[in-house]
Amino acid sequence: MKKQFPTIGCCGLDCALCPRYYTSGSSRCPGCFGADFASKHPSCSIINCCFKDKGLEVCGMCGDYPCSRFDRETIEKDSFITHRRILDNQGYIKKHGLGKFLARQKARINYLETFLEHFDEGRSRSFFCLATAILSLESLEKALQKAEQEIKSKEITRENIKDRARLLKNFLLDFAAEENEEFKLRK
Repeated sequence: MKKQFPTIGCCGLDCALCPRYYTSGSSRCPGCFGADFASKHPSCSIINCCFKDKGLEVCGMCGDYPCSRFDRETIEKDSFITHRRILDNQGYIKKHGLGKFLARQKARINYLETFLEHFDEGRSRSFFCLATAILSLESLEKALQKAEQEIKSKEITRENIKDRARLLKNFLLDFAAEENEEFKLRK
């Protein structure tokens, strides 16, 4: 048994923006209850309730959402930074439906794939995954545009991937500061 959309966690996390989703080999995560999920992850009470018991893709589709599992204070104190988006994601799904949420997340995935293909020097995957999960689509677009403009004006070649990565990371951190989002990973 697997979910129709394993890239969206029952809890509202976007698994397609996680570094483990982009890992090769046996440690690759298949997404929320995707193929082989049960053998790679411990049991999850949210998956048990949402998917196994109720047959729903995400909690935002449930008539009982938000339930006690979604205590704002607990989620906001969670050290797993992407958990900050759980309530926003579930609220968006509840209001607009899963289809519109998936379309919005596809844009995030497109930014991530662009960042990984053109700016990852081999050490930035986690940083880019976190940035695309946390920052607004507008900030992601502006950071990419600024990086591309500076690369062009300074004539930074594709081979100079470390400088390209550093530029994009700095712009992403600037936009994170503007959005009052704080995340620290290797620069």
